[in-house]
This record gives sequence, structure tokens and C-alpha cells, in this order.
Amino acid sequence: MTETVDLLVVGAGPTGIAIGAEARKAKLDVLLVDRGGLTANLSGFPTYMTFFTTRDRLEIAGIPFAVPEAHPSLRQALVYYRAVAATYELPLALHEEVQTIRKREGVFEVETLREGAPELRQARAVALATGYFHNPRRLGVPGEDLPWVSERFRDPYRYFGQRVAVIGGGNSAVEAALELWRAGVEVVVVHRGEAVRQTVKYWIKPDFENRVAEGSIEAIFQHRVTAFQPDHRILLNGPGGSRPLQADAAIVLIGYEPDAALQRKGGIEVDETTLVPSYDPETCESNVPGLYVAGSLQCGADTNRIFIENARLHAPKIVRHLIGELSLEPAPTGG
Repeated sequence: MTETVDLLVVGAGPTGIAIGAEARKAKLDVLLVDRGGLTANLSGFPTYMTFFTTRDRLEIAGIPFAVPEAHPSLRQALVYYRAVAATYELPLALHEEVQTIRKREGVFEVETLREGAPELRQARAVALATGYFHNPRRLGVPGEDLPWVSERFRDPYRYFGQRVAVIGGGNSAVEAALELWRAGVEVVVVHRGEAVRQTVKYWIKPDFENRVAEGSIEAIFQHRVTAFQPDHRILLNGPGGSRPLQADAAIVLIGYEPDAALQRKGGIEVDETTLVPSYDPETCESNVPGLYVAGSLQCGADTNRIFIENARLHAPKIVRHLIGELSLEPAPTGG
């Protein structure tokens, strides 16, 4: 017989770990399920990234982020969140992808897939904390899947001596362009707007604009990519018509968006345009009783509003609601 846990958390990133830790503190029976490894989304961030957020605002579950630097590195964050999961002995079902969520007779049935084999898990409540970093936006043009075109930027050194086109005009694209240039890469940025986005971090934007002004980084604005070709040509279209751009590699960094499919499968109402789900900000509960949305899922396609520093606050809200509003008592332990 399938065991029924008090709370099943879909996602084992910082927000999911925070929810799991709060549930353990409240002596609730919890399980974290993730399609990848622990903090899989963070593992996909640029290798040498340093958080702009200070260490105190990255802390979860009352565990100090004890490093001397005010702004932790990605490696330090990975170690920290794994330590929190270990401290609270969070039960984990990793490399297991949730397929569907349905509520039947007051209990959620969660169908998953692990190494091709189906699993059925049951829970009295479910919290979705899947984030968006696993789902990069695509241009939707021919050649986007060619081997020299990437949707991720990990480190600049593999591109040393090459000509690299960075597609995009937001924070990710601008930061990647600067890192590549400083690593000895010839960089050209292609963006459909007249300039990089105004939302680019205020201390990075002038740096990029100065590099463009002095000719260190080439910028092609008001142009869209229409195709990538096997001979390493990128076809662009702008005010003057079509033009080719030659590059050894292309990195498409046009943002990310949450995958709303799983939310909809669970019965959550999701706005077609904004991808914002229906939920109560005070409890994080969706329009489906007992089904919660946490972290960046709450902001839909506008992914620049919720980060670890404010997503961590969703954990106590969810657990408090489970215990109080729903009168949920800890599940019995033992066999």
C-alpha cells in the first residue's frame, strides 16, 4: 500500500528545501521529489557566479550561511543548501519526474517516472516549487538545435579565441557578454531592442555600454535572429533588411519561463498571457485546496520579481496554513 505523506514538495531547490525543512520542524511527514539532483537548477547557473544577494538573505530554515564573504559564490550556495537538507534529514526522491497530480477523496495522487518506471505517491497536500531555470525560452527559429548553438552559459574559458554571438538583452546576456570578453573572446551581442533592457543591473549596465562604446564588444540592436545555419552563419533581420552574421558559437539567453503544464494538470488556474497561477498570497494555496504554489512560479512569466530572498518566505506560510487552517496533524511515524 502506498504511504500517504502529509506534504509532498515538487522541486528540491532552495525553495523546496526551505518548505521541507519547515515541515520537518513542525514534525510533519514530508517528501521532496525532483526531476534532477538536489539543487539541480542552481547547478546549471554559470560556474563562477557570485550572488548579488547577501548571504543573510539567502539563509533558510534558521541555518546560518556561515561564510566570510558578503556575497556567496555558487559553489558556497550549493554546499549550504545541501547542508540544510542534510541537517533536517529531508526525505528525497531525486531523478524522479512528476507526470500528473490529481486529487481523489481528499488525497493527492502524484504519478511520477523514475528511470522509465512509473511510481504512484500519495499526499495530503502538495507544494509546487519547480522554479523556471530548467525551461529556457526559445527563439523558435530553424537551426536552434544545432550543436554550436546553446541555451546555457556556464563558463567563458571554453570559448577562448572564438567569435561568439550572444542573443539577448537582459541580465543573463549582458553578464555573459562581459565574462566572455574578459576571457579573451570576441563577442557580438544581438538584441531586438534599441538598447539592452533597462532592468539590467545598475552596476553592470554602464560597464557593458562602455565596452560597446570603446569597440571591445560589438552590439547589433534592432535585429532579430531568423535562422541558424550549419555553416555557422546566423541570419538576422533588421531595419535595413536581412544580413548574415558569422560566429563560431551562439548562446541564446532570452530568459526563462515556468512550465505551467504541471500546474494545469493539477487543476490550478493559470493566466494564459502572464502564466500567473491563481493563489492566495497569504497562504500560497492555489484555487485547489491543499495544492500550493511557491517560489518563482507565483510570478509567472515575469521572472524578475521573485528570487531566493523572497521565495524562502513562502515556506512558513505554507506549513502554518497546513497546521492551522487545515487542522493538519503530524502523520504517525513507524511502520
